[in-house]
Amino acid sequence: MESAAAEDREALCSPRGDVHRISLPEFLEWSGTDENGLMGREAGRRLRDCGPNVLEDTGKEGIVRKYFRQFRNFFSILLAIGALLSFLAEYMDPGQGNLYIGLALGGVVVLNGTFTFIQEYQAEKTMESFRQLIPPHARVLRDGMVLDVLASELVVGDVLLLEEGDKVPADGRLIEVNSLKVDNSALTGEAEPQLRSLNCTHPEMLECRNMVFSGTLVQSGNGKAIVFGTGAHTQIGNLATLTEQTSAVDTPIRKELNHFIKVISSIAIFLGVTFFLLAFFLQDLFLASLIFAIGIIVANVPEGLLPTVTLALSLASRRMADRKALIKQLESVETLGSTTVICTDKTGTLTQNKMAVHSLIIGYEDVDPEEPEGFAEEAAGQESGVNTGEMPAGGEVIPEEGLPGSGWDPAKIPPVFLRVAGLCNNARFSERSPGYTGDPTEGALLVFANGFTDLKELNVNYPRLEEFPFDSLTKRMEVLCRTPEGGLESYLKGAPEIVVEMCDSLIEGGGVRELSRREKEELLDRHLRMAERGERVIALAYREAEKPEEYTEGFVFLGFIGIVDPPRPEAKGAIAKCHAAGIKVVMITGDHPVTAESIARGVGLADSEALEIITGDELKALSREELAERLKKKSIVFARTSPVQKLKIVQLFQAEGEIVTMTGDGVNDAPAIKNADMGVAMGSGTDVSREAADMVLLDDNFATIVNAVEEGRTVFDNIKKFIAYILTSNIPEILPFIAFVLFALPLPMNVQLILAIDLGTDILPALALGVEKGEGDIMRRPPRSRDEKLLTSQVLFTSYGIKGPIEAAAGFFCYFAVLFGGGWSFGEQLANSNPLYMQSITAFFSAVIICQIANVFTSRTRLQSVFTKGLFKNRYVLAGIVSELLILSFIIWSPLAHLIFNTSPIDLKYLLLALPFSFFLLAVDELRKYALRKNVGWVSRLFRW
Repeated sequence: MESAAAEDREALCSPRGDVHRISLPEFLEWSGTDENGLMGREAGRRLRDCGPNVLEDTGKEGIVRKYFRQFRNFFSILLAIGALLSFLAEYMDPGQGNLYIGLALGGVVVLNGTFTFIQEYQAEKTMESFRQLIPPHARVLRDGMVLDVLASELVVGDVLLLEEGDKVPADGRLIEVNSLKVDNSALTGEAEPQLRSLNCTHPEMLECRNMVFSGTLVQSGNGKAIVFGTGAHTQIGNLATLTEQTSAVDTPIRKELNHFIKVISSIAIFLGVTFFLLAFFLQDLFLASLIFAIGIIVANVPEGLLPTVTLALSLASRRMADRKALIKQLESVETLGSTTVICTDKTGTLTQNKMAVHSLIIGYEDVDPEEPEGFAEEAAGQESGVNTGEMPAGGEVIPEEGLPGSGWDPAKIPPVFLRVAGLCNNARFSERSPGYTGDPTEGALLVFANGFTDLKELNVNYPRLEEFPFDSLTKRMEVLCRTPEGGLESYLKGAPEIVVEMCDSLIEGGGVRELSRREKEELLDRHLRMAERGERVIALAYREAEKPEEYTEGFVFLGFIGIVDPPRPEAKGAIAKCHAAGIKVVMITGDHPVTAESIARGVGLADSEALEIITGDELKALSREELAERLKKKSIVFARTSPVQKLKIVQLFQAEGEIVTMTGDGVNDAPAIKNADMGVAMGSGTDVSREAADMVLLDDNFATIVNAVEEGRTVFDNIKKFIAYILTSNIPEILPFIAFVLFALPLPMNVQLILAIDLGTDILPALALGVEKGEGDIMRRPPRSRDEKLLTSQVLFTSYGIKGPIEAAAGFFCYFAVLFGGGWSFGEQLANSNPLYMQSITAFFSAVIICQIANVFTSRTRLQSVFTKGLFKNRYVLAGIVSELLILSFIIWSPLAHLIFNTSPIDLKYLLLALPFSFFLLAVDELRKYALRKNVGWVSRLFRW
């Protein structure tokens, strides 16, 4: 018996290959279920036996390979070469300290790679944990009830409920379809949606229309399917086991960093080789020249750059997650900073996505609620008495005080009006807020109808026979239902101009009368007046039907329902912030132009300026040149547009050279989201839109996009700041070696002290700059150019041509002060163990550190005066300065440090000699920023970075 049970479990876990061909009763017997679904206990047992419905990662880069990948960059290779050269020098002349230099450089390579690996690994884990905040769900029938479960908990035998926009979570056989179309392109490559049926239409499972497959998309309609394959036993699971993971494409910031590394490495190699040859021919000392080449290479390589950038991006992505913006790829944080156009949905993004019925026209008559308080205020975006009600345990929504059900006189609302609102509708009641699942407009109609009638009973008495789903071209939805008397009725809802045109009569006083052309025009005028109040207007109609087919005329007009969705209070300020930042905000909606204009003005999209409104029909008819001219306007609204047209809108803006951020939540939004420079999906949207996006808004809020843009600009700014900061110290690190070769000076700074700067004193201040808050004008600047580089000639000139020489001058001044103060004469050589030499290099090093403290202060801003930031507001900068001073104190006065760095204690007066240079550096950079703010031409060309 146990063996037979084990075989049955194995048969369920590994599905048979002919489930599409066998009869439905045979399939139900094999799967051990019926049309009411599994019992909860049985589902739990199957989940334990067969495992979760997940795909294991295939071709994923192993952790060891990922670790060693960190050592393939130029910096690591150069430092490894330096370490090998040091070991060679130690072999040729033991006891000169080159062994310690080699070990230090080798340690730097390992530490650098390990740190970067840890940050990337932690960031990857963080992203995985964030993705779990929005796991894919599935609606199933279990214990005879509709439940919302994690897709990973699906088992063979579950009855899936599928609707438009869903991603199919497992392989299943259909048992009910209503105009169901599925996009199988994930499996077959064919993008054309395929109509589903209950019959086996092909011997091959993938071609058979009675099947749905994991990873495919429901494009339209709805249906039910019984799961027969999960996880690795699905069609897409079979493909996954044969597919290697493709290599990731470098992001713009990664390309920029690679460019930076190549430039700096090229400089290091050129200087190292050049001055090695100069030193060798001028001094004829191979070993000294070799040590010199090592020093040049080490001095040019900012060893802490890569971990600093990785950490800065990781911290920025976490800050954005705290602000409800999930960045799916770490480096795409900075892409937001260059956005010039944001194309945004209206519903849920600019508005609160709290749809509620606000006004009614029944036939030709306005119907006012008996308790109107609160309704007008909601239309203006204020708090309303209308709400969506609560979902009690019995599954019926009980209207609270102020709901439409208690606001209107039920005697004034015909039963057929409620039937159309409740039955020509694919929203469903749910225990989760806001009380329903599905389209918010349909949810508002569902809640409204349920306030007057029992929808559960209505669905039993008027069963749906066929559905002709809403289409962006037809702008209507039609369903055919069987009446209790055995007849047929067709229920229609949709855009007013479409529905009114399909009607030849209207309901009035309990009867039906003819509808004249003049009355049709008057109804459309009244609909416009409703739209002017910011209402989304839905028209309802019905007719008797002779046979189950789609009808396009002969309907009885029932009335209009006006639905309001209040604007988000924070939307107006966020849009104003975008305008100040030079970012154009474009609203895209399927609403009537009048409704769209009302909402646009309510959220501050137009202010006092003329609003450019472009309809979907105009988008089709206008030439490219005419559209290009209209896209130049500051405030644009696209109304009555289809989701498919969003892609065209994105491409039009991109053709004009704009950097486009696009929002969306539906299946049809995915191409536009993916094609945009920065795709943004709503957290409440479909799985496919979230997968296509670069960023997911966990709160569906437009203001969050603006916050993310500000964060993206700040990240790019901060990376530039700490690049300029760490490059500055390269000059006082390089010049001592050049002076050593050209003027035969005692080497003013050794390799150990260079490493102490690059990996000791510079690291924490650089990290502190990486978390610096944006400058006060960061959202008042125009967006940066697509071609703007991290490393520019202006950055190099500022660091290498201005700040670096000041620091080098400070170092040499203190160095010579010590030497001359100790009786040294020019041309005299000093042994490394000479106390005077040890004090002189200590003074040089100390002067550089003191100037770097001034440099980190001034590097906190690119354009504004650093004094506007508050000198003590960034606690991390203060901590970085404290760390610099502690390291400096350790190197000057610790006997252990004297052994490692060949340093010696110096008099405090030599430290004070560096202070005027640090103040001079601060003053010069403040003058540079002042000239930039005043737009002095030659200063901008040389120094604007």
